[in-house]
Amino acid sequence: MQKKKPDIDIIEKVLDACYKAYPDSVFIQSLAHQYEERGSLSKKQLQGAYQKACNVPDMPANWLATMEATILKMPNRYKSPIEMEKKPELGKDGHVGGLITAILAKYPAHKRVVFLGSKYDNNEVLSPVEIAELEKFKKLLLDK
Repeated sequence: MQKKKPDIDIIEKVLDACYKAYPDSVFIQSLAHQYEERGSLSKKQLQGAYQKACNVPDMPANWLATMEATILKMPNRYKSPIEMEKKPELGKDGHVGGLITAILAKYPAHKRVVFLGSKYDNNEVLSPVEIAELEKFKKLLLDK
């Protein structure tokens, strides 16, 4: 990855100074390695490195200011909360319930009506085709 100005690299200098101050810090080692590999760090990683750099006693103030300005220039990335899809709470249609109970009273083993009855009991919306199907069953089976 091409750096903007290869001769001036404050982040690398800050990471080197932090590594000298904290040679056993795995966090600083991983940040330095990633910066060497990719050439950049994320905003959260830079904020973590900045917090470590603030604790280094002989860190130049201008390096910290430059690093803070770099962090402030970076965009914030927010994850939007997951919105659960709300099904409209519809009241049960009494006409459909009456059709289902009437057909099942006479023919309790009717598979299609049992299926539509379970959908109705689970508050799932029956499509107009399914309601027409129930009315057709009523007309064929009950209205003789």
